[in-house]
Amino acid sequence: MFAHQRQRIQLLLAFTDALLTLLAFEAAYVTRTRLSLERVFFFPFETHILLLVFCAVVWAWLGSAMRIYESLDSGTTRQVVRRTFRQTIFGTALLVLFHYLLRPDPPMSRSFVTLFFFYNLFLLELFRWCSPGLIGAYQRGFGTPYHLVIVGGQEKASKLARMLKEGSLFRIEITAQLSEDECAHKLPTLLDERIVDEVIFHVDSSKLAALEEVFLQCDEEGVRTRVSVDFFPHVNSDISFDRVGDAPLLTFSAAPLDDVRLLLKRFFDIVISTAGLILLSPLFAVVAVLIKITSPGPVVYRQDRCGLNGRKFTMYKLRSMVQNADELKADLEHLSERDIAFKIPHDPRVTPIGRWIRKFSIDELPQLWNVLRGDMSIVGPRPPVPEEVARYERWQRRRLRMRPGLTCLWAVSGRDHIDFISWMKMDICYIENWSLKLDWSIILRTIPHVLAGKGAH
Repeated sequence: MFAHQRQRIQLLLAFTDALLTLLAFEAAYVTRTRLSLERVFFFPFETHILLLVFCAVVWAWLGSAMRIYESLDSGTTRQVVRRTFRQTIFGTALLVLFHYLLRPDPPMSRSFVTLFFFYNLFLLELFRWCSPGLIGAYQRGFGTPYHLVIVGGQEKASKLARMLKEGSLFRIEITAQLSEDECAHKLPTLLDERIVDEVIFHVDSSKLAALEEVFLQCDEEGVRTRVSVDFFPHVNSDISFDRVGDAPLLTFSAAPLDDVRLLLKRFFDIVISTAGLILLSPLFAVVAVLIKITSPGPVVYRQDRCGLNGRKFTMYKLRSMVQNADELKADLEHLSERDIAFKIPHDPRVTPIGRWIRKFSIDELPQLWNVLRGDMSIVGPRPPVPEEVARYERWQRRRLRMRPGLTCLWAVSGRDHIDFISWMKMDICYIENWSLKLDWSIILRTIPHVLAGKGAH
């Protein structure tokens, strides 16, 4: 409820975090420059400003990515303290890394880093301790109640009023409850004589058209209106309103629709895939030579896969099977462990070098090019082949509603030892609970799995 107010609160919290971090930075800097230590420490002016901007942006981003701002008024004290500590740890580590990449002279002082960490942690924890009261004051409008008019049947309107009062963090006052018949002649008078911040229509969809004149009256006076959408009670999608040109659209979204976070996800995809292609190019070259000299055929294997919402794209892998592997597939289908996704243990088509590169997922590395192109993401459901998608049950097709990835929950939870239904459910669980924090958690869990060769046939 009142999502725009919550977004405003989260923006204010991010701004406060940035401000307190800048204060901690300056306090640590002044303290360190006044300490009589053996080595003189200072930042050139340009470096100083650049580091301040970096800290402000990174601390606000970490707070958002770790969902600290969403839980300050609802999370336990222990959760908030732990998340703030992690925010400070990660932020300080990124600051040191950023400073190292700049390679300024003189280098950053260890005592400055220590002072900054503790100053920052103290200020942020102190603010977290005070924030529930501050958020509550803001949400209550500093004592000003939020006045609502509810239009609908007596029972439905009363139930909604009770839910709003119990579930909202704002002080809500119900100015009036009107039936659909009373609305047309009583609402204009209420708007003239009483304080009305919003009008909520909790009526059957068949009656909305008859209330068009009332909507226009509210629109003319600039009164915000909402429509309670309970026409599809079993739909679990997020609901939002969009406008394309002059066309109003009520949107039901079963996949993430947070443009800012999805843009950040794409940004990290580009950075990580670019760095991976550059850093791993020597490994590519060595493995390519080994594949070429141990079996006939091309080094890179190309296969059609289904991407976002079923879009077809060409996925690239280092060839780990014999050249005619696709032709032999039909003769081996009876050995598959799964009904839909083809997978057999100790596949006879796999070459000796192929078995090794599959064990450590080296064959998947060319997909960094797919990530860079935008066909795939670093984290997401694994891209299926079109033949598998054609055999999906309806609920399983939901996993196509997010860009496929190099790694996913399935890859860090047992990989090839997971049955097909559990695999599908894990992908859907990932989509329903997606966050940048979840992505990084999967990435960090993937690294030791790959290095150890766990779960792969």
